Formats: sequence, C-alpha cells, structure tokens
Amino acid sequence: MGQRGEIFSTKFVANDRTYFFNVKENFRGEMFLNIVESKGTADEGRFIRQSIIVYPEDLGEFIREFQKSVDFMKQNAERK
Repeated sequence: MGQRGEIFSTKFVANDRTYFFNVKENFRGEMFLNIVESKGTADEGRFIRQSIIVYPEDLGEFIREFQKSVDFMKQNAERK
C-alpha cells in the first residue's frame, strides 16, 4: 500500500489544472476511487485542491451519470 493508501494512481495535465485518479485502500483493505483536481493560485507555490471519493458500490451508477453528462456536452458543444 502506498504512503497515503494509494495502490494505483494516474494523472493528466490540462492547461493550468492537473487531474489525479487515485485508487486507494482504507485500513480495512476496501478500495475506493479518489478524483482530485489541483490548480495553481496567484500565490507562488500554492494550490487549490478539490476532491471527490467514489466507492465501489457506486461506480456503475457514477459512470452512467458521468457518461450522460459527457454525451450532453458533446451533443451541445456548439451552444454558447
């Protein structure tokens, strides 16, 4: 297990934001997904971090609703 319970981690950088997708394990050995957005601030070396946690029993519904949102954005990309 990783230093902060991480057992898998991946990230991507988009403009001034970095997104982390961390699979973590709690003290009982149960896994969960931690999604983090990190964005630099005007203060040198400071970051704003926002995070959500998705538990395994919620992943199916989370992915379905996420996909609905992505599909809506794609279908309405030309709207302004």
